Amino acid sequence: MTDPNAADRDARRARFAELVRGEPVGLAEACLVMGGEADPGVEPGVWLAELDRLAEAVRGKLGGPAEELEPAQAAAVLALVLGVRAGFGGAEADYTDLRSSLLHEVLRRRRGLPILLSVVWIEVGRRAGLPVYGVALPGHFVVGVGDPDGVFVLADPFHGGRLLTVDDARGLALGAGGSPDDPHLFAPAQPIAVLLRILNNIRVWAQNPAQAPERAWTRLWAVELSLLLPRHPAALRRERGSLLVLTGDFLGGAAELEDFGNLVGAIDKELAEVVRTEARAARARLN
Repeated sequence: MTDPNAADRDARRARFAELVRGEPVGLAEACLVMGGEADPGVEPGVWLAELDRLAEAVRGKLGGPAEELEPAQAAAVLALVLGVRAGFGGAEADYTDLRSSLLHEVLRRRRGLPILLSVVWIEVGRRAGLPVYGVALPGHFVVGVGDPDGVFVLADPFHGGRLLTVDDARGLALGAGGSPDDPHLFAPAQPIAVLLRILNNIRVWAQNPAQAPERAWTRLWAVELSLLLPRHPAALRRERGSLLVLTGDFLGGAAELEDFGNLVGAIDKELAEVVRTEARAARARLN
């Protein structure tokens, strides 16, 4: 039977692939297209216009040319417009809600995970002419405002734009098991890495399909979008194969598992045989 939604899904994924392989990467639109996997009715143009509207509100509070503001001043304006007036922020409960990882829902609800709230800050700041970039601290994504190689400040959109000292950020990294002395700790996060981290969050949210079987489909689309990124872990191929089997596509899953086994066979013969055994077990379920 033909899937009536297949054409829309294929068009959406083709657009996602185009955005993530473009230069520059279309971060905001890619996040919105991603949201269409969970909510096919999403209209990216509506939410891109909302980012434009928020940027206009920021420009109205700058009090002068954007390039003349000190980083702390620029961060204060963003915190006022986005944190105080628009109410963007997060809470512990947001970690258990898939909507917190979908940009259109974050723009609608004004709530989300740190990385999605940071995407809002980055995209609004960019539109307003402010130097805002993501900082991928272990366990807690924040933003930098200013020159990453010069003068900058760190702000936490999850807490309304609260400023962090360098020591604060190092403490967050240490608390999440990272190295506070990592020389790349405050380096700007590249858009592809941001998208992969968002998709990883969704995969983690959906990782227990035994408790909620429909989550297997969510994890599957998160894996399949991850595989469209120009850089991604090869192990996602095995995960996709396992998820295809879990969702009933035994032949497709077996083929994916066999391909992964062939891919790793030259470097890890033991893993390759384990995966090929999984593929044979998937094919056997057709009998």
